[in-house]
Amino acid sequence: MIRIVLAEDQRMLLGALGSLLSLEEDMEVIGKAGNGEEAIELVKKHQPDICIMDIEMPGKTGLEAAEELKQCDCKVIILTTFARSGYFQRALKAGVKGYLLKDSPSEELASSIRSVMAGRRVYAPELMDDIYSEENPLTDREMEVLGLVADGKNTKDIASELTLSAGTVRNYISTILDKLEVTNRIEAIRQSKEKGWFK
Repeated sequence: MIRIVLAEDQRMLLGALGSLLSLEEDMEVIGKAGNGEEAIELVKKHQPDICIMDIEMPGKTGLEAAEELKQCDCKVIILTTFARSGYFQRALKAGVKGYLLKDSPSEELASSIRSVMAGRRVYAPELMDDIYSEENPLTDREMEVLGLVADGKNTKDIASELTLSAGTVRNYISTILDKLEVTNRIEAIRQSKEKGWFK
């Protein structure tokens, strides 16, 4: 019997997923969580074989929970609406065994669970194309500057922290905006977060 914990903040979907998987003869849903924190607690308490998680949940996201569960024996499958390559790359780094989209047919979920139990990895085909095209164009130094901008530091603070002149910092920021094809710092930060380039 494959023992499963589900984590999804939309209660109706959580109930539907639970009912759907319980119809499978070889599967049993042993816990349901409404956020990442609860998912981690349930996994530690019940030691399931599989934890199926949404990404965007209150408190801890599914990706944060997956990162925390990386050392556990439980295999994590992400089930999300978001086909964002940044999320996908972060999920891969967290050791996630499956990444499926919610608009996949329901029978695909059960067969993916069995595949993951058999030691295979299952990723939505839409994401495989993206992973090769979404390389971070920023250098380590540019990411460092953008990280300090994201921390709320101004040009002068960044210059003193990195022992650079304010002019050099402004040049870095202008290069970052050009490379990311955005018009301001906030968009640059948002795009880098969405694409998973920030830790």
